[in-house]
Amino acid sequence: MKAPEKFRIRGDASWGPVGAFCVPAIAPRRPLPLMVIASDGSDWKECGFDLPAFEHVSVSTPVRCPTWEEMCFVKGLFWNDEDLVLQYHPRRSQYVNNHPHCLHMWRPIGVEIPEPPTFAVGIQVPA
Repeated sequence: MKAPEKFRIRGDASWGPVGAFCVPAIAPRRPLPLMVIASDGSDWKECGFDLPAFEHVSVSTPVRCPTWEEMCFVKGLFWNDEDLVLQYHPRRSQYVNNHPHCLHMWRPIGVEIPEPPTFAVGIQVPA
């Protein structure tokens, strides 16, 4: 996991990717800065959570959920292009909504994430 230092608003480089970040607007039609909170999972066990630990990034705006393009942009700031990162749709009984316009990305540490074949989604068009 990496940290976009130029956008950091809380913490410092010694924190690694942990901290708060304000990413300038990237959506031309609905320009809003993206507020990001990131954790590298290094304190997971210390917090009493079961392993595996997870890297985590939350992304929010004040008035709407982030777009797919915004989430992709932030994913690229914190992870490499070939890193697999997840957005979960939890069980209804496990819903948590502390901010109405916040989405989350998760990456388990040291765990191989199973992936469906791309053809199960559709035909992959070369970039």
